[in-house]
Amino acid sequence: MTRKTKHYRAAGGVVLDDAGRVLLLERRVPREGEMRHEIRLPKGHIEDGETPEEAARREVCEESGYCGLEILDDLGLAVTEFDFRNKHIRRVEHYFLMRLASPTRRAPQPKSPHAEEALFEPLWAEDLDEAERLLTYESEKEFIRRAKKAV
Repeated sequence: MTRKTKHYRAAGGVVLDDAGRVLLLERRVPREGEMRHEIRLPKGHIEDGETPEEAARREVCEESGYCGLEILDDLGLAVTEFDFRNKHIRRVEHYFLMRLASPTRRAPQPKSPHAEEALFEPLWAEDLDEAERLLTYESEKEFIRRAKKAV
């Protein structure tokens, strides 16, 4: 039986503060009947009519509460494919290198208080090397490596 593939586009950021720390998101989320610990980069769906840059800024703000963001560089695209809840997912991810222009943090604004995104808590890695070590998924580590070349 061939499963239908769900396609979507996502955008996010590798966010640095003035000290060179990297914004990560940490959560415990239920997967296959158990709680899984994840450390991620902020990212999410690109909405209709939205540019990747707009989506990246919005998603970082919604998931982390940090909204004062400046885009420094385009880190490009990558395609990630995986199976989740009996579906095959093909996600085109677009990341940007960002600078935290304001340290002010508001409450994160997930689309729903019950969404998995509502489980995220900010975690600051000391630098890009530590961020690469901490991240859960190889696809996101690749964008940290790209950021290292850009700074």
